Order: sequence, then C-alpha cells, then structure tokens
Amino acid sequence: MFSAWLKQYMPRSLYGRAALILIVPIIGLQLVVSIVFIQRHFDDVSTQMSRSMAIELALVVEQLDAAGQSAIAVPLGIGVTSPAPEGFVSRRRWYDFAGIVVVRELKANLPPLSAVDLPDGARVHALVQTAQGPVQLSFDRVRVSARNPHQLLVYMVAFGILMTVIAYIYLRNQLRPIKRLARAAAAFGRGNVIDYKPSGAVEVRAAGNAFLDMRNRIERAIDQRTLMLSGVSHDLRTPLTRLKLGLSLLENEDREPLERDVTEMQHMLDEFLSFAKGASEGEPEATDPLKMVRAIVADCQRADMNVTLGELEGEGEMNLRRIAIRRAVENLINNAVRYGNNAVVSVALTERALRIRVEDDGPGIAADQREEALRPFARLDAARNQNRGSGVGLGLSIATDVARAHGGMLRLAQSNELGGLRADIVIAR
Repeated sequence: MFSAWLKQYMPRSLYGRAALILIVPIIGLQLVVSIVFIQRHFDDVSTQMSRSMAIELALVVEQLDAAGQSAIAVPLGIGVTSPAPEGFVSRRRWYDFAGIVVVRELKANLPPLSAVDLPDGARVHALVQTAQGPVQLSFDRVRVSARNPHQLLVYMVAFGILMTVIAYIYLRNQLRPIKRLARAAAAFGRGNVIDYKPSGAVEVRAAGNAFLDMRNRIERAIDQRTLMLSGVSHDLRTPLTRLKLGLSLLENEDREPLERDVTEMQHMLDEFLSFAKGASEGEPEATDPLKMVRAIVADCQRADMNVTLGELEGEGEMNLRRIAIRRAVENLINNAVRYGNNAVVSVALTERALRIRVEDDGPGIAADQREEALRPFARLDAARNQNRGSGVGLGLSIATDVARAHGGMLRLAQSNELGGLRADIVIAR
C-alpha cells in the first residue's frame, strides 16, 4: 500500500530518479550532521559559556550588594547601569535558538536575575536585583555564544551544491549512452536505422550490443520476407500474362468468368507486393496531411468510389512517409467501399497528434474480433459482406504496419454516424 502511494510522487524519467537517489542521501546526511553538530557544538558551547558568564555576573552582583559598586566590572567587560532603565523586558529574536540556552543557563545560575534582553547579536542586557535596587548588566554576546554560527550553514549549502553539480555531471555522462540507445531503438521501431555505437558502462555496452544483434536479425528477416514475397509475386505474373493472352482467344461467354478469376489473382498479387514492401518505403518528409488526404479522396472519387471528404481540422506539416501513408489510407478506403455503400474520410491535426479516420456504413467488425482483424491474412467472413469481393486479409495489416512505423497505431471501433466500421490512424507529432 505504501509503495503504491509512493510511486505516484516518484519521478518518471531516469534523470529524475537518479537525481533523487543522489540528492536524498546528501540532504539526509547534511541534516543529520547539522542536528548532531548543533546539539554538540552550539548547545554545549553556549551552555558552558553562559555558565561561566553567570559566575562573573554573580561576582559583580556580590560587590554591588556589599559596596554599591563593582571594581571588577570594567576589567571583566561588564557594563553596569544603575538604576536600570524603565520598561526593561525580556526579548529574543524568533530564530535565535542559541538565545534560549543563554537565558536558561543565566536564570539557573544567577538567582538575582529577573529578565534577559537579547535585542540583537551584539549585546546582552540582564536585569538583576541588588541591595540598591534593580541594576542592568550588559556584556558582549560573543561571550555566551559561538562566533559566526551561520558559517556552518553557509559551508553546508555551498559544499552541498558543489557535490550535487559534480554528481550531476557524472550522472549525465553515465546516462547519455542509455539515452542514445533509447533513441536508436525508438528510431528503429519507426523504420529508421541511425548510426549507433555501444558506449558507457559494461552493462550499457552489453545492452547496446544485444540491440545491434537484434536489429540485424530483424533486418535480415524483413529482407528475406520481402525477397520471398516479391519473388513469388513476380514469378506468378508471367503465367498470369499467358492466361490473359489465352483468354483473349476464347469466346465471350466462356471468357468472362475466367477473366474475373485472373483479375482477382492479379489483385491478390498486388496485395502481396504491397505487404512485401512493408511500411518503410520512402523516406520521411515534410507532408501536409490535409492536402494529402484531399488528393487521395479525389483520386478515389475519379475511380467511381462512393467516398466523401469529412471534417478537416488543424493545419501544418509533419514528417511522414508519404507513399506508405497513402497506401494505408487507400487500403482503408477500399475496405470501406467493398463492405459498405459509402465511406467518409476525415482528418484532425492537433499539436500532439494526427488522426486520419475512415468510416463506412457496412456491417462493421465485432469488438472481440477486431484484434484478429489486424493480423496478416485474417479474413472474417462472418463479420464482413463477402458479396462485394474478397481480399487476402492484408488491408488492415498493412495499415497497422504503416501506423506503427510512424510511432502510432490503428484503432478499430464502431462508427457513431454511419453505423459501420471506424478505422483511425493515430500518429503522435
């Protein structure tokens, strides 16, 4: 319970937590040293000096009671004012903690003492009762308190700041390789490969080398998948071309169903090629998302698709792989018009994120099947209308890969306006 409560107030960044680990012991050590030193030095020293001063004041009071004057007051540096000024009261500054010890010890060791005035850090005035009446005795404050007590705090703060700066510089040098590793991993997650060389402590170097090995294996796997799918798709184009030529020689009534099969096979090959290219096609470049979506919708409308442009919010540019994003949006539109009658595309560009939304009026996808629909080659026949043409189950998968390559995600939900499927590509800026 306590650990869960404490986590709410802990820093989230590595810098913040490491700084907390360094600062808390330094502050804790300084507090312990301060308390112990003040208790042992200021308190004990002030007690001893105040007791000695009380003895000297007692000698002066004894002479005043006997002869009405004191011969040793001047040599002892004690000023005598007789009679005492009117309105003498006990005073002490609120932050003068050593004054508490002075007043306590003087009253305990000097019975004739009536009041002690500590107006500042220079002089101490004591009101004592003698045979001639009340007398004011004055002496320097340094005789009952340690000199320059603030120097301890100054030294502590100065050296505390110095040690914190040194620790921060050392900490920054130690955390810099971790931040470089994090940037390289984040860039690779978005499809970018940046130069990275392991450095830093032994553990950080081991993590960096493991990341490089993992990145190389993933790149080899991606290359092998791309080569395999591209090779298969390319090799199948030649027999498809021969089939088209052979079908052109047949009669019309026999040729039409076969040509539909060949066209469907051609579409499947195009889907395979798109999937093989992945989401890393092209380099990130400054792109106006609103302008790009307008162009995509216009192209789809020229292809006799029932697509309309919805709300366009925001303005500006962001770094996008234009070809990959265009392919993802086109796949979502193709799915929308294949399984529904109408599709609406909208864009919202804010300071924090980009959202491209495609909605349709089709049957949609059940909530418990949406995760399955994002997987490659997934075909949810029971959830989607197959009379409009069947695909190979790569449209949503390609859109998902594109969104993840840009550091975003593809979210599926039910459209509130059209009642069908709502697909949102959300990319953080």
